[in-house]
Amino acid sequence: MEQADIGGQADFFAAYDEMLRRWPADVTGIDVPSPYGSTRVHACGPATGAPLVLLPGGGTTSMVWFGNVADLARDHRVYAVDLMGDIGRSVHDGAPLRGAKDLMVWLDAVLEGLGLGETRLCGHSYGAAIALRYALHAPRRVSRLALLDPTDTFAGLSPRYLLRALPTLLRPTPARQRAFLSWETGRPPEDPAWQDFLDSTTSAARSKVVALRRPRPEDLRACTVPTLVLLAGRSRAHDARRVAATARDLLPEADVTILPTATHHSIPTEQPAELNRLLARFLV
Repeated sequence: MEQADIGGQADFFAAYDEMLRRWPADVTGIDVPSPYGSTRVHACGPATGAPLVLLPGGGTTSMVWFGNVADLARDHRVYAVDLMGDIGRSVHDGAPLRGAKDLMVWLDAVLEGLGLGETRLCGHSYGAAIALRYALHAPRRVSRLALLDPTDTFAGLSPRYLLRALPTLLRPTPARQRAFLSWETGRPPEDPAWQDFLDSTTSAARSKVVALRRPRPEDLRACTVPTLVLLAGRSRAHDARRVAATARDLLPEADVTILPTATHHSIPTEQPAELNRLLARFLV
């Protein structure tokens, strides 16, 4: 496991808990066992609501949904997951994560542990890439699929984006994190607590984030799960219009929409009202 100093990890968990205070009052933390370790899932919303599983982008944890859960939990039982192998309160102390197949086995175990035979599934960025692959892996378990600016799915990451991200990936510090995110989003986060959380992630421990290959075009064309693709018009991770064109070609039945003012990293958190409206309409 990647090492983090004890003080830095404590600061991260304090910032994590501060973000959790922005969630609905009925939120409950659940630790779900799997062959790879325990997975932290935050659940809220009516017990009788249709299940909705949320997968975050890399390095953001389930806390990234703080601006969305109140709206989504009006009609759904929301389950927000900390990804196995990434930072957060999931504990990777079991079998190693070797590749995409392990992620599918892990998510199978999470859904089974939650008692979900079928669910709506929504992911952002890397979480969207996992969500799509899971829909291809187990289409009968996914009733609806929402992808928020998915990476390495319909196109690769921009070389310029990767070059800008490299210093933060190699030696993360709050200053480098802020510089990179400000370049991509164009401004600091509106919520100071979210800025504090993002700063804290640079000292958090992770074990292994599994690199994912793009799905084969023939597999995407065979996908029968109703799908919504919401792209950030100002994303610097990739060209949203090219991604939209490829998504429409490979998933002709999907609803593909570009949010013109959104950026890749801010799409779930900044001015989320329109995103929440589109998700709520699709996920009914």
